Amino acid sequence: MIRYPQLTGRHVGVTAPSSGVPAARHSLLHEAETTFARHGFTLQFEPSVWTQHKAKSAPAAVRAQELTRLFHDEDVDLIIPPWGGVLLLELLDKIAWDTLPAKWMLGYSDVSLFLFVYTLKTGIASAHGTNLVDLRGESWDATSSRWLDVLSTKHGETVIQLSSEQFQKEWQHGNPSPCVYHLTEPTEWKSLGGTEATGRLLGGCIDVLLHTIGTPYGDVAQFQQTHLNDEPILWYFENAEMDVPALKRTLLQMKWAGWFDHTTGILFGRSDAQPPVQGYTAEDVYAELQELLNVPIIYDIDCGHVPPQLTLINGAHASIQVEDGKGTLIQTFKD
Repeated sequence: MIRYPQLTGRHVGVTAPSSGVPAARHSLLHEAETTFARHGFTLQFEPSVWTQHKAKSAPAAVRAQELTRLFHDEDVDLIIPPWGGVLLLELLDKIAWDTLPAKWMLGYSDVSLFLFVYTLKTGIASAHGTNLVDLRGESWDATSSRWLDVLSTKHGETVIQLSSEQFQKEWQHGNPSPCVYHLTEPTEWKSLGGTEATGRLLGGCIDVLLHTIGTPYGDVAQFQQTHLNDEPILWYFENAEMDVPALKRTLLQMKWAGWFDHTTGILFGRSDAQPPVQGYTAEDVYAELQELLNVPIIYDIDCGHVPPQLTLINGAHASIQVEDGKGTLIQTFKD
């Protein structure tokens, strides 16, 4: 059984469980605060958000305490970190997972590691999507803005998202856009071995999820048995920094660890970290994986480090379809 947090108010807790924001970029937080205020939200910034030292916002124990406190603060309706980072892994053994209540936390990249473990450990749904600083613009793009609709979905209800019209090829920090992103390239979802799949969504940033394999924080089989009644998983992955051979090695390790024993498909977000290595491409990896697992592989979806982003709910029942390069994702908040 999956439990779904309910978004009942607009008070956002902002903490940095991975990287904080250095002083030179504090303006990003102030801009986000202004934008969220226009949408009727108030932001509660925790101390870790404003600091960054030695690849982390604060010592692991401090970050864990701060995040736990926000989860237990009844005045905080949801939690949105400023962005990802590289060392959220340090928090996993410092969180009392069994005590955490059901509350939405939204993010991607390194933050997705917490979301993944939170859902596996508790059976509470979690939300993979845009981070705070990418929502600081004068407007929100049509795809990323759906995070609010998705998190406002109630138990038993269904929410539909469509693929974006365009995606951002590269950042142009010196050329501000009203919606932060520079959406210039036509979006095209692609597929191998089938154009649709249905299952329980689960996934995140593959770079960091791999470190839970074989640990108490990555027991997918137990989660599937305890919380999904052995329903199949529809996996999704974003790739931040892995080159193509590293991606293949990681997917093989996941298969050998049993993560793909009962799956109906695998979704991959767009990535700019996957140039060919000696002619070996990400598309080669996807084709090999499809042959190995005999399930649909759908790739270049709106997920991860090449925005914009869908909001994907770990634990939700989902159906995805691709037709003529366009995609539809239907999520139902089912027990």
